[in-house]
Amino acid sequence: MSHFSTLRTKVTDAEVLMTSLRDLGISVKSDADVRGYNGQRVRSDIVAILEGDYDLGWSRNADGSFDLIADLWGVAKKHNQTELINSINQKYAVNKTLAEVKRPGLQNANVKLVLQ
Repeated sequence: MSHFSTLRTKVTDAEVLMTSLRDLGISVKSDADVRGYNGQRVRSDIVAILEGDYDLGWSRNADGSFDLIADLWGVAKKHNQTELINSINQKYAVNKTLAEVKRPGLQNANVKLVLQ
């Protein structure tokens, strides 16, 4: 029986996700195994290598979005999973916004990003 959970995300840009994970000090691998309970593994397109024996993974769907795949119970043993996932989502949103602003046609836009 698998202990992995799959959660839908709004993540669509693999490069921005990998940059965001690195910005948070998390090691990243592409096309690697997500570690779970009792040595179980599942292949993912992007893997965040976490401290301990468990990882977070993202697998691309046919529509271009990514699902988050993880043994959430195992991740929670060493990490506050809600804070961890929220911080990744927040960093992704900021980096995605900044990447969009740099697109042609928006370079001269006067954009001010305010975070609270």
